[in-house]
Amino acid sequence: MNAEILGQVAQNLLSFQTILALFLGVFGGIIIGALPGLSATMAVALLVPVTFGMEPVAGLTMLTAIYTSALYGGSISAILIHTPGTPASAASSLDGYQMTLKGQGAKAIGMATISSMIGGTISALALLFLAPPLSKISLAFSAPEYFLIAVFGLTIIGSLAAKSMVKGLAAGVIGLLIGAIGVDILTGYPRFTFGSMSLESGIALVPAMIGLFSLSQVMIQAENRGKKQKKISSEAMTGKVLPNKKELKTVWVTILRSSGIGTFVGMLPGAGGDIGSWVGYNEAKRFSKNKEKFGTGYIEGVAAPESANNAVTGGALIPLLTLGIPGSSTTAVLLGGLMIQGLVPGHELFTTHANITYSVIFGFIIASLLLGVIGLLGARFFVKISGVSEKLLAPIIIGLCVVGSYAINNNIFDVWVMVVFGVIGYFMRKTGFHPAPVILGMILGPIAENGLRQSMLMAKTDLLTYYFTRPISVVLIALTVISLFSPLVMKWWEKRNATNLKDTQETKIS
Repeated sequence: MNAEILGQVAQNLLSFQTILALFLGVFGGIIIGALPGLSATMAVALLVPVTFGMEPVAGLTMLTAIYTSALYGGSISAILIHTPGTPASAASSLDGYQMTLKGQGAKAIGMATISSMIGGTISALALLFLAPPLSKISLAFSAPEYFLIAVFGLTIIGSLAAKSMVKGLAAGVIGLLIGAIGVDILTGYPRFTFGSMSLESGIALVPAMIGLFSLSQVMIQAENRGKKQKKISSEAMTGKVLPNKKELKTVWVTILRSSGIGTFVGMLPGAGGDIGSWVGYNEAKRFSKNKEKFGTGYIEGVAAPESANNAVTGGALIPLLTLGIPGSSTTAVLLGGLMIQGLVPGHELFTTHANITYSVIFGFIIASLLLGVIGLLGARFFVKISGVSEKLLAPIIIGLCVVGSYAINNNIFDVWVMVVFGVIGYFMRKTGFHPAPVILGMILGPIAENGLRQSMLMAKTDLLTYYFTRPISVVLIALTVISLFSPLVMKWWEKRNATNLKDTQETKIS
């Protein structure tokens, strides 16, 4: 990165639009994360249309700021009312809620804030230094590699974003079929359009994302409206927010270790913040001299998962920016945000579009630091957010869904697409499917199809031999096979977590 690019990066980050985007992204992410039932994925999907009219740096910086802040925001409700705002915050509730019951809720929030800030910053630095050299690998890619990397991305997200591998892969296939709607890439003939002119350009990605992630979630929330909602009492935030020097001295090694773990887990496509937080928690317990204190309101039990789940964010962006493989369901949506801005993951992001890419990375670092400042200053105010009525939230979210879907192309057909996909997303959630593989199928489907058909022309006769004579293709085939067995490993890990949690609870009772 030369002086000229650094100058452009500084100019981009100091623009009013980028500064405003950073603050809005951090504030918005914390608020959405603190609301039980609303996730970082939903927030990013809902606000992708807003970035369409923004400068690429400001828009993408806002989305990454929302991503990391929402994961932290989920810890607020997890710690204070034992209701994780996001799945990644579930591990934080074990010791965090016990601290709240002891009257140390404010300190638990403070520790979560500091840990999240450090974890996010470390992963952002890893993104800054690891992504550029890794992006050079994409220069060796041709049609066969693009086909295999698309298949690789689909199998990983499909196997880890749903309750079962079969349902995940089925959702991915649905996405592939939807991605095939429109004009054929090579022949120019319309297919699956049923005579509709509106479908010849294919299903618009953004309205589909908004429907699957945002509108469907509102439907789920509306269904649960009758259930009593937990609220945070004013007594939960008594005492000091900042932990003392002795406590910080106890946890700093744990924070650094968990940040490294989270960054590594984030780089594994499909793992996500929830896996990262549990791995961080279990490793902290394994290395601790006070294993028996975990689950009883031990501050290290808050620091470990919080630093790990925020470190996942930067790690997940590494495969996204270098190879176009999302590291989580949220980065699958971010991939759509990149494509809307005309940016294709790979080497060009760090050469042709280097000023934009590095601006977003440095903006991500600033967002992680800003999260800590805003989190500590506003902790006592953010806790009131989880008590916001769903009757107020639902119409606001639906309004944003409609406006966002229409604004991309100024086309009412896109609004109907959003509604249809909202209904599809609702039934998918109810039956144990996850929307992420559908979106990824829509994005990677055309890439896979184009790569396969070009590979067939390049191979001429023996396609299988052609693939196995290309070293990168062999590696990608091996990774794809491994990814198909990864659910078995994840199930084993979840079983181990459940056993550890049971042991912790039995220790607490005795």
